[in-house]
Amino acid sequence: MLKLRGMSTFRFPSRRSFLQALALAGSARLAHAATPLPRLPTVDEETRAAAKVARLQMLFEGRTPAELAVWQKAFAAELRQRLGPHDPPARWSTALLSRKELPDHLRTEWLLTGGGVPKLPLYLLQPSPARHGPGPYPVIVALHGHGAYGHDTVAGIDDVPEIAASIRGANYDYGRQLVREGYLVVAPCFTPFGRRLDPNYAKSGKDPCAITFVRLMLLGRTLMGENLRDARWALDFALSRVEARRDRVGCVGLSYGGRMTMLTTAFDERIGAAVISGALNVMQERVEIPYSCGGQVIPGLLEIGDTPEIGSLVAPRPCLWEAGTKDALIKPDWATKAKARLAKAYAASGKPENLRFRHFEGKHAWDGVDALPLLERALKRA
Repeated sequence: MLKLRGMSTFRFPSRRSFLQALALAGSARLAHAATPLPRLPTVDEETRAAAKVARLQMLFEGRTPAELAVWQKAFAAELRQRLGPHDPPARWSTALLSRKELPDHLRTEWLLTGGGVPKLPLYLLQPSPARHGPGPYPVIVALHGHGAYGHDTVAGIDDVPEIAASIRGANYDYGRQLVREGYLVVAPCFTPFGRRLDPNYAKSGKDPCAITFVRLMLLGRTLMGENLRDARWALDFALSRVEARRDRVGCVGLSYGGRMTMLTTAFDERIGAAVISGALNVMQERVEIPYSCGGQVIPGLLEIGDTPEIGSLVAPRPCLWEAGTKDALIKPDWATKAKARLAKAYAASGKPENLRFRHFEGKHAWDGVDALPLLERALKRA
């Protein structure tokens, strides 16, 4: 028994009562353990189930050009709100970083600086006047996908073995291929890729797209919005050049570059034709896989639509969607649904022939077989 000043007497339990209490507590734990807890759905299961029944409230249901135009205006307005800031700076300066004369084109590297936004590195590929005349030339905005080398692959920087291997694996140098066809090509470096990415990420094992997306959201920005701004800013730069034909502009890209080609063409009426490669999939389906890229997330997109609806904003302009028959990122059933929704918008536009699909034998890569004639018809013969 223990008694402290100002306190009531505390009586220690006997050894027998203490052991009885321990036994009762143990039996209670055993009884609890014998009753399994109900299994709860995981967060992945919850989001997959929610994606399957996503609202998609603004699917296009019209049949005429007028109905399409009304829908496009309304859908684009909703999409802009979800993208966050994405307008290029009104005023900016340029700095020439490098210049290289190649046998069939001139490659220059530039850095654009504008108030309030990150600096933008890009390549400008200019056709050889000896082969294609003095210009001006039709313009191509060539957008790269995921990868450590950013826009170097698209520009054809093949003097580095690792980049050369990346080019061979996906036929990735479509910017260089197109400058050889007589186009003035601009290739920006997206965030968070290439020289814009902290090199420590390669050692960390962390996903830079996911981390960058989360951090930008804290600032009221999205990764898709950032890269849309930079694609449009690169086009502003290209069209400021005396070598450019301002009325003849195309946009091309593979994988994430295809996704950004879709979005950039949807929001920039200066672009007259697009080639979207390796991106014939939908976010409603992408939620089902273990990995979802923060670089492709538009907050709240599935409340109003999906990638086919963004692609429908391109109508009636010529657009080719390339897809490899062995591309594991494109699920045939979902691709069929996406194609039907795109076709519906183009049919309503009165120009159904301007929507093309090419399913080539191959994996996740740039094909270009139908792309070259489409771009020539739209940008050189028109």
